[in-house]
This record gives sequence, C-alpha cells and structure tokens, in this order.
Amino acid sequence: MSTGIEKSEATGEEDALEALLADRAIAHDDHLNAPGFVVNPTDVQDVLTDLREEAGYDHLSCVTSQQYEDRYETIYHLTKFADRTDEVSVVVPTSLSNPVSQSAEPVFRTADWHEREAYDLVGIEYEDHPDLRRILLPETWQGHPLGGDYDQEKPQLVTLTEHENPIQPDHHDQESDTMFLNIGPHHPATHGVLHVKTVLDGETVVDVEPDIGYLHRCEEQMCQQGTYRHQIMPYPDRWDYVSAGLLNEWAYARAIEDMADIEVPEYAQVIRTMSAELCRIASHMLALGTFALDVYGEFTAIFQYTFRDREVVQDILEELTGQRMMFNYFRVGGVAWDLPEPREDFLEQTRDFLDELPAKVAEYNDMVTSNEIFQTRCVDTGVIDAETVKDYGCTGPVARGSGVDYDLRRDDPYGYYEDLEWDVITRDGCDNYARVLCRMQEVEESAKIIEQCVDLLEDWPEDERTVQANVPRTLKPDADTETYRAVEAAKGELGIYLRSDGTDKPGRFKIRSPCFSNLQALEEMSEGEYIPDLIASLGSLDIVLGEVDR
Repeated sequence: MSTGIEKSEATGEEDALEALLADRAIAHDDHLNAPGFVVNPTDVQDVLTDLREEAGYDHLSCVTSQQYEDRYETIYHLTKFADRTDEVSVVVPTSLSNPVSQSAEPVFRTADWHEREAYDLVGIEYEDHPDLRRILLPETWQGHPLGGDYDQEKPQLVTLTEHENPIQPDHHDQESDTMFLNIGPHHPATHGVLHVKTVLDGETVVDVEPDIGYLHRCEEQMCQQGTYRHQIMPYPDRWDYVSAGLLNEWAYARAIEDMADIEVPEYAQVIRTMSAELCRIASHMLALGTFALDVYGEFTAIFQYTFRDREVVQDILEELTGQRMMFNYFRVGGVAWDLPEPREDFLEQTRDFLDELPAKVAEYNDMVTSNEIFQTRCVDTGVIDAETVKDYGCTGPVARGSGVDYDLRRDDPYGYYEDLEWDVITRDGCDNYARVLCRMQEVEESAKIIEQCVDLLEDWPEDERTVQANVPRTLKPDADTETYRAVEAAKGELGIYLRSDGTDKPGRFKIRSPCFSNLQALEEMSEGEYIPDLIASLGSLDIVLGEVDR
C-alpha cells in the first residue's frame, strides 16, 4: 500500500472520484482491478455513503482484512450492479496498538457478517457495528488466527464447564407465547452443519440468526501456505464441494492469471467454458432435488430423478478430468489436458446428454413447478425485493430471482462467454418459487452454451489445440501487487482477493463466498412467516456450508 499521496495518470472516472472524496482520500493505492483510495478509519461511513449515493457504487462485493508489520488494513471492494467493470477499493488502515475503524454496516447491510469475520480472524474492531462478535469461531476462542501475534500453542477454553448440564431444562412463561427453537446444526433441512436460532411468537417467526462456523477448515490459510503455480489449485474444489468444483477453480485461476499477466489460449477458454457450464447444470439439479425434498418431502421421484440426471453430468466430467468430485482440472494458464481420446466419443456423449435434457426439464416442470403443494409452499414465501438483495450483496439466482439483472459472465466477461449466444435469466417474483424457476431456466441456457462449445471443439484445427499458456515454473508477482477477481459460480459471485508479498506464495488470500452473503438475507426473508416457510427459504438459497465457512 502507498504510504503517501501518489498520483498516477488517472482516468476521468478516477479524477471524479478524487474530487468526490476530496481530502478524505489521504493516499492513492492502485489495485490491478480497480483504483484504491486510502481513507481514515473515522471517515469510512461518509466515504462509503458518498460512493453509493453520489457515484452509484451500490454493490459491496467483498471485505478483506489483513495485518502488515506496521498496521492493520480493511479493504472494501465496491462495484456497481449496473456496471460490474466499474470498481473501486476503499482501503482503511488502522494502527497496531488501536485497530478500531468505523463500521460499514450502516451503509451496506452485507458488511455485518464480513466485518464480524474480520474481527474474528484478524482482530480489527468496528465502531457502530450492531453485533460485533465472533462468527466462525466460538466466543471463548483465545486470539485471532490471522493476526500476527496469534499463538497457535495457546490452549483454548471449552464452552461448557466440567460439571455443567449440557441439556438445560425448558423454561415456560405462562403469559408469553414466545418460543426459542433450535434448528440444526445436525438436521437434513439445513444442508450441512448450520444452526439456525429461531424465535417464534406463537407460530410466527420473529427472529432468525444463522449460526455458522461448524465447518470452518482454514482454507484461506492453507492457500496462503501453497505456491501459486501448483499447490493452491486443488483446494478450490473443496469450497462448494457438491458439484461446482471447476467454477471454484476458475475463480482462483482468474485472479492469479490477472496478477501474473497470463493470457489463456482461446482453445483452453472454450474447454473451460464448456466444463464450467456442465458443473452449473449439476449444481442446479442438486439444488432442485434437495429443495423438492425440503418443501414437500419428494424423495422417490424428483430427488432421485435429479440425482440420476446429475450422474450423467458427473460421468462426462469424470471422463474429462479423471475425477468425479475433486476435479483439479484447471491449471494456471489453461487446463490440465485436452479432451479424452477418442474425442469423437466424448463429444457424442456430451451431445447425447444435451439431446435428452429438454425432455428432462419439461418433466421437472410437470412434476415440480405445477405441483399444487409446491406452489402453496413457495409462491409469496421467502420474499426479498431487489433493493434488499443489493443491500445484502446477494448474487446468483437469489438476486436474479428478485429481478436483479446481474451476471458476471456477461457483465465482466471472461472465458469464451462473450463470443456465444445465451441469455441471463431473471424473474420478478422475488420469492422462493422465482428462485427455483430461475435455476431451472439457467439449466437450459447452460445447455445452449455447452452445445456451442461442443461445435467449436469439434471443428477446432488440430494444430491449434493449445491447452496451456507458457507459464513460468515459479510465479513471483511483484510485492504488494493486489487484485480482486470473481466469476459467476453456480450460487453467485465467487471472488478471490490476492496480495503478493514478492514470494511464490500469497501474502493474503481471501475468498468471497456467494453463499456467505446470500445466507445473511435469511432473516429478512423469514420474518413474519412460519417455520415451514423458513425451511423453504433456506433451501431456496442453495447454500453449501463448506463455502460459507471455508
């Protein structure tokens, strides 16, 4: 980060931003993806408010916190839902002796969980935060694991004393209809180890608090200990581990390729695009099957049908990558290898799946979307309007189901998407039903993309089938090079912040999980509804806890 005022040749937009921020911008800090402005910790809310209201930066996509030798630092990554390529970073340094900064939560609701994570793992405190406490680790945890002075040998305190009864008796107030209800952490409707603390007034939900952190696996720290070139790429498969491994790999690949200025061969981009959309279909099929199971107990038909069809996709991906789940197929600069031989058989296998897909989607519509019980459970439940979606930083089908026309494949083009014909699907229902329909229609759009990729791969000249760029054996980006890059994963915007410290390993590796931001909105969706509606709303978010907790 710059330690003084450094003015590079700024664009007209940067000049306008500098004029807007005036003397509140105490330094200039260029990131590869966006101009960065350093501000005092007491000016955070004023700066973010002006950037949102005056300059139109209405999407706080990510919050990154880190510690240097001489300071702490919080970076707010801002962009626009209407123009994803227009980005700006707000950098907030604080001293080591007093790591206190204003909270961004009064400006962007999504900052609530992001700043709690920064406090939990790094140790930065945020004034005016409505609920500043740990989010991934227990309240009794000693120290902050990503802080420079963290002692890994220090014993941790358990939450229960030796002789305390872990099952406390119920307490009933004769004059109150209020009930506290625990849902999870081990419950089939939570799709993983999620604990939902629910307060009921009679049968009506009045408060919901998702309690996460049960599956925290230190993925960011493990990536910081791996080399850019070879050791990081196997980890992304394990974030959204159910079907979306290649989409996860692409998020990291895009970040490091941006940082190291690596241009991926066109042929490899087509393969990446095809395989990523296969993962999207597999993920959406799983989402549909588990959602039907949640809302009307349909195990024998829809759940089994979607898994049957998802298996066909998994077979194709296994043929391509050699793995059924943890693919590790993308490489920095391309993909690991070309299509399997004989390639005609692989392309025919893929075409057969695409030919059968329309009939399967029609069958899903007959069995699910026209089902009276399904409609009763989903129409006008879990409602969240477009402005609230933006305030919480929701993305993917959750946002598009509320009419927010935002898709990184089109709005921040990467891969081969901008050369193909396809549409971004949006729905205006803003409810659980709209989110289901959005995913089902996206399956059809993904099929269009895959078909075009298959046509291209089939006719690609044999002597031009380059699967990897010429990448140095050891990557060492210049020290303090910073970038934030994202892809449109199955569940929304999956972003990676990278900062180089001049070695072959990242100085900071931050994962922006779409599930993390989407899950924050559960309270907003569930208030005033009933427990069955809460279960449907949670299912409609399509979260996976491996990505929420990382």
